Amino acid sequence: MFVSLVCTLKKASNEVKKWRPAGADRGHTFLLYNLTIAYHRTNLLVRYGSWSASDKDGILESLGYKHGFRVDIDVPDLSWIEAPSYHDILIMNTGHWWWAPAKFDPIHSPMIFFDKGLPVIPPLSPSLGLDMVLKNMIMFVENKMALNAIKYFRTQSPRHFEGGDWNEGGSCQRNRPLSQGQVEQLFSLERNRTNVEARLVNQHLYKAIEGTSFRILDISRMSEFRADAHPSSSGGKKHEDCMHWCLPGLTDFWNDLLVVNLITN
Repeated sequence: MFVSLVCTLKKASNEVKKWRPAGADRGHTFLLYNLTIAYHRTNLLVRYGSWSASDKDGILESLGYKHGFRVDIDVPDLSWIEAPSYHDILIMNTGHWWWAPAKFDPIHSPMIFFDKGLPVIPPLSPSLGLDMVLKNMIMFVENKMALNAIKYFRTQSPRHFEGGDWNEGGSCQRNRPLSQGQVEQLFSLERNRTNVEARLVNQHLYKAIEGTSFRILDISRMSEFRADAHPSSSGGKKHEDCMHWCLPGLTDFWNDLLVVNLITN
């Protein structure tokens, strides 16, 4: 979405300087318009890192935890902690990493949630941890951004793996959009298949923004149909890429939706 937006804006002006605000992974300033856009990459929105049991018999050790990832539900990741104070428009998103067993194995490397420096007892599931993180980070943004700032939470970008997940030989070889029935086969919560993550995350997201000044940028529904828009086997990876998107392509329409929202709201 960020790359698509940069390409689109370059059609209006080529006087662009690469410049990154504090913590940003990438950034560009369009000099004629004094406009800076930046991409702040963060996996969980909050700070996290490896955790190992100590020699002391702490509460986590007594519960059998030996290794995992400490996730501080109340501490924003450094990559974007300054973003609410700098940007006039903020588009937030999280989701893919919350149900990533290859990274956060529930047995061998679970998420271990901390609040105010202390482990949350009883330990939280990733689902409840996500709720806490969303609540805290939305509150953080609301307190940091100017009253007239515009805040979006973008819904989850769907994946289209068929025949297994990315590390199980899953593929996406379709060459046309899905039908309504095919969409439900891939994404129905009741079927609980490989790609159910997107709708699960969105349930948490919609609940989290209730009563806040955040707007929803809903890209999920339109994207569920586009199983044909991924790099697939042409992505240069050892496995098929059924998560990222080709450019030009679907993410251009996400930005069209953003522009319409900015104009009409």
